[in-house]
Amino acid sequence: MPFIPLTKGKVGMYTCGPTVYNFAHIGNLRTYLFEDFLRRTLEYAGLEVTHVMNVTDVGHLTDDGDEGEDKIIKSSRETGRSVWDIAHMYTEAFFRDIDQLNIKRPTIVCKATEHIPEMIDLVKRLEVRGYTYESGGNIYFSIDKFPDYGKLAQLDLKDLKAGARIEVDPHKRNPHDFVLWFTRSKFEHQAMLWDSPWGKGYPGWHLECSAMSMKYLGEQFDIHCGGIDHIPVHHTNEIAQSEAATGKSPWVRYWLHGEFLVIDREKMSKSKGGFLTLERLIQEGFDPLDYRYFCLGGHYRSQLQFSFEALQAAQSARRSLRDRISQWNQADSRGQISLSPKANQYLSQFKQHLANDLNTPQGLADLWAVVKDPDLREGEKFALVEEMDQVLGLRLTERVEEKLDPELEALIRERELARKNRDFARSDEIRSLLKSKGILLEDTPQGTRWKRTSRL
Repeated sequence: MPFIPLTKGKVGMYTCGPTVYNFAHIGNLRTYLFEDFLRRTLEYAGLEVTHVMNVTDVGHLTDDGDEGEDKIIKSSRETGRSVWDIAHMYTEAFFRDIDQLNIKRPTIVCKATEHIPEMIDLVKRLEVRGYTYESGGNIYFSIDKFPDYGKLAQLDLKDLKAGARIEVDPHKRNPHDFVLWFTRSKFEHQAMLWDSPWGKGYPGWHLECSAMSMKYLGEQFDIHCGGIDHIPVHHTNEIAQSEAATGKSPWVRYWLHGEFLVIDREKMSKSKGGFLTLERLIQEGFDPLDYRYFCLGGHYRSQLQFSFEALQAAQSARRSLRDRISQWNQADSRGQISLSPKANQYLSQFKQHLANDLNTPQGLADLWAVVKDPDLREGEKFALVEEMDQVLGLRLTERVEEKLDPELEALIRERELARKNRDFARSDEIRSLLKSKGILLEDTPQGTRWKRTSRL
């Protein structure tokens, strides 16, 4: 399907952001990486992207179908911190993660707690159009009033009525109706409450994304992204309430969903405990960009099997790329030379692969083909890598001072002292030891330099 934006040359894109009650696990981060590759591809194609992302700092329950309790309040009870402190701490942690992964920050970041008036206004619009009902103190959306309910997930309304869940909210007319506004009648002792025409309470999770996306992108926009698990409930409910309120369809022109990251054939889940964070990968000796490289190797619509062995292979490949590129003569790089027909062919191929449903694995293969091609000059290779890295985001041509582990740095200092004392036996011994650890030393008039050996 070709992508045709609503406004020529411009793209409105909304992505479901974090629920800030805990650290993001690496499965979450895979989704944000795919969305970054998408945004970079659109911008690389010359489009102006307005990227809006929410921060859910209230209202997301432990069950997507209105059951359970607010995740942030649950975290507050378990840790003894205030809900506001919890939300702030994990919001900061999330943005540290995406910065380290070289994910571009959204054009607009909108917090749920700062957009309560917009959510109340949206419920009012739905109320006027006859899509809501009050029961037990809460305001519900009636899916029976919206004939197209479930079209994204290809759900059948008749099947939904027949397939009622065992435990249902007794206040719902249809077990798949969803809450637009909660009041004290459902949860006591809420810390986050706001006045509304229906009583003091707080918004449902699905409501916030509709209200905030339409505030910043209009009542119809181009792209909405999220994880594949959002399709059957969250995104289905977003579509229903948005199109019901505005009377406009489709609300969103293109939906893109990232598949799961799996470990031992199981979906990554915080509920299982011991989930992997970016910080854990760093503690294991990986650079965040190693994980970015790893995610590039899987198509966003396919499940990606994670293992530390696979991440080590990605680490080795990325280091090999940087080592090769750092040795090239860049004197005639981009802007100072015209690319050969073969170089232009590589670039055209790379663009085609990205345009074909964001085929990053093939784009990565194009990059390696350039790096290994003996017929290309080093300068034009460098120019091509710079061009491709605008999308891949691996910082391959940036001059980054990579740090060694403290014990390796200590060995280099010891060797320098041994050379100064003319203890060449110890000097050679340390050189051999470092080489066995993948570190090559070069003695220059300016001092000792090191580089990592390529494992490929």
